[in-house]
Amino acid sequence: MVFRIPILILFLFFSIFPAFSQSFAYKTMLSGIYDDDFPTVSIDQKKILDGAILLDTREKVEFEVSHLKGARWVGYDTFSMESVQDIPKDKAIVVYCSVGARSQDVGKKLKAAGYKEVYNLYGGIFHWVNQEYPIYHGQSLTNKIHTYNRSWSIWVNKGEKVF
Repeated sequence: MVFRIPILILFLFFSIFPAFSQSFAYKTMLSGIYDDDFPTVSIDQKKILDGAILLDTREKVEFEVSHLKGARWVGYDTFSMESVQDIPKDKAIVVYCSVGARSQDVGKKLKAAGYKEVYNLYGGIFHWVNQEYPIYHGQSLTNKIHTYNRSWSIWVNKGEKVF
């Protein structure tokens, strides 16, 4: 009986404020994915983002639907250090994927190979889109976002979902 009232209050709160509910769930999910010892960069950290090389670690089909402006596709399953050998090891790099799990893995490989300043984009391209930042298909703006699959599309609340 003691636990029913707090649970009921939480249920009512999340029912009344569904945007908070999704945001809370998303942040909770991300905290389970990210390692504390690997740095993330948030969308509002323009000083880092503006000068960094953006590496998209999603699969080619995801990248072809949309990506961040100026991003370079390096993939995840097909990632190799040869694909980044032209990047100076002292240059800032921001890796991203859908939510940040795959990009964190690639980012760790870059750090292990001697790249000094590697960041994971907090929340990935899903968070980017949800915050209404622009995405591109080639050089053109688009509102389409590849959601990896139908299940992961619950984390995207802006744009046109593609899977």
